[in-house]
Amino acid sequence: MTPIEFAEKWEGSRASERAAAQEHFIDICDMLGLPTPNSDPSGQSYAFEKGAEKTSGGDGFADVWKRGFFGWEYKGKRKNLAAAYDQLLQYREALENPPLLVVCDINRFEIHTNFTGTVKTVHRFSLSDLKTDAPQHLHVLLSVMTDPDKLRPTRTPEEVTEEVAGEFAELAERLRSRGHDAHAVARFLSRLLFCLFAEDTKLLPDGVLSRILSATPGDAGTVHQLMAELFTKMSTPGGGYFGAEHIQWFNGGLFADATALPLEKEDIRVLATVSALDWSNIEPAILGTLFERGLNPSLRGQLGAHYTDKASIERVIEPVMIRPLRQEFDAMKRRVETLLARGKTPTARAKGKDNPALIQV
Repeated sequence: MTPIEFAEKWEGSRASERAAAQEHFIDICDMLGLPTPNSDPSGQSYAFEKGAEKTSGGDGFADVWKRGFFGWEYKGKRKNLAAAYDQLLQYREALENPPLLVVCDINRFEIHTNFTGTVKTVHRFSLSDLKTDAPQHLHVLLSVMTDPDKLRPTRTPEEVTEEVAGEFAELAERLRSRGHDAHAVARFLSRLLFCLFAEDTKLLPDGVLSRILSATPGDAGTVHQLMAELFTKMSTPGGGYFGAEHIQWFNGGLFADATALPLEKEDIRVLATVSALDWSNIEPAILGTLFERGLNPSLRGQLGAHYTDKASIERVIEPVMIRPLRQEFDAMKRRVETLLARGKTPTARAKGKDNPALIQV
């Protein structure tokens, strides 16, 4: 089967995920000239419907799995691939932590790298891409099937974090040099950083800030207006709709006002570049230190940029908060274990002092 034949067959398919998934994967193997999962009768190294325990509890199945190569999850056409990826993450440990996690809705492919100690990279393409640029995408698929190391990212989280910190330090310099108040610059950058982390942790709709920056790269006025509108929704009790997407309310003061500083074209380009990164790879524990180091001494003082590292924070909260909580938990645990040893069980009829389920510190 040629790439064009494969693409044309599946572009016209209206079959459900369950009906299409295995045949779709078998056709990929045929197109690449590779064995299918049925070449391993035992299913111990290569299998369809690989049973996997979820990290959150309960059992599930990965649609395709090859030991040391990939876990692969299918969804129906135009379904949410982010949901499919989240599902694979639930199976990842049971699948022996494969180096590649693949999601596919028959039409679209996403290959997420999962190598330890490297920045995650996502390779995306569709059936139409296979028809117009087959060699590039066939190379990716062939690497998935035969040699995952060819897709291993070369950059480390520390390297990416250093790059991001440097970009934000330069942005701070430019904003301050244009006459903006130092306190306003610091708050604005803090909001941007928060939004970029919030996108990748699903606290904000996926890529909402990134889309603002990439959709209007040369229109500074529109970027400023949309950022202010987004911050307004984030600062409003109950949140609100930003286009068709609901934005949650973020209490705590950072978004107490909706101020967004005007950006110039170069600022927008820099932010669009860093926003396209997977922020789950950014190391918060060193980002602040690197950002502070990137500022010149006079601006550092104006912005109040003094970062307290994780170790220093832990030295304060360990004796004040963590240790007392551990002591309370250990006391409660001992009382529950004593009751259980005496044959007491957590039932609706048991009195509070004799009911392990009702023990309170």
